[in-house]
Amino acid sequence: MPDTLAALILGILEGLTEFIPVSSTGHLLLLGHFIGFQSAGRAFEVVIQLGAVLAVLSVYAAKLLAVVRAAPHDPDARRFLLSVLLAFLPAVFIGVAAHDFIKTVLFETPKLIAIMLIVGGVILLFVDRLAVNPKYEDAMRLPLPVAIKIGFIQCLAMIPGTSRSGATIVGALAMGVSKRAAAEFSFFLSMPTMFGAFAYDLYKNRDVIDADAAGIIAIGFVAAFISAVFVVRWLLGYVSNHGYSLFGWWRIVVGAVALTLLSLGF
Repeated sequence: MPDTLAALILGILEGLTEFIPVSSTGHLLLLGHFIGFQSAGRAFEVVIQLGAVLAVLSVYAAKLLAVVRAAPHDPDARRFLLSVLLAFLPAVFIGVAAHDFIKTVLFETPKLIAIMLIVGGVILLFVDRLAVNPKYEDAMRLPLPVAIKIGFIQCLAMIPGTSRSGATIVGALAMGVSKRAAAEFSFFLSMPTMFGAFAYDLYKNRDVIDADAAGIIAIGFVAAFISAVFVVRWLLGYVSNHGYSLFGWWRIVVGAVALTLLSLGF
């Protein structure tokens, strides 16, 4: 398959899966493995995620701008910004420390990715069915200790197949955050997290990304942005009414299919 077509398909897949708890990186790495796509320094799989994050920014731009403007005189706005910052910090320290191991070992182990998809799917189904009365209904008013815990839980997603959104959503649900607020806080947290991952990975791979690689990344980036806009607009309404069981089953099916294909030598 030509790299340009592979980049387009993978970009669409990234946008469709970044904000649902199924592991966009796991999907990209597995599909890339099966179609024979290998990016320079594995930068493609990380950098195009910024396209999906910009989709969230475009949807929430007015709301975020209002919060930033209110921050100097509104303690609730300042607390919200602080909650996102504190939740983001664990990923900074752990991500930088483990970057090389993640990219050279974990990203190159498709069987581990498939297993994590299945394990995460089972956990998501279990947590989604818990009869918990939500204590927190507003993603912008989470207590700081809850936000920090969600930030540490997010770091589990450095194992591909775990899912950044899945880890944050499951962690939030387990701490009494409503399904809608859990997804929304995951959106907000994705912005600094993925901007940071984008910048650091681009810096680490600055010597291996040539004009051709940059062109491939650009195709995936734009495709991820466009497809993610539709997912972000749809997801909050869906999970409010239906929960997350669909995504748990999806993870299990994809992981099982991938393990089967890997066992057959693909």
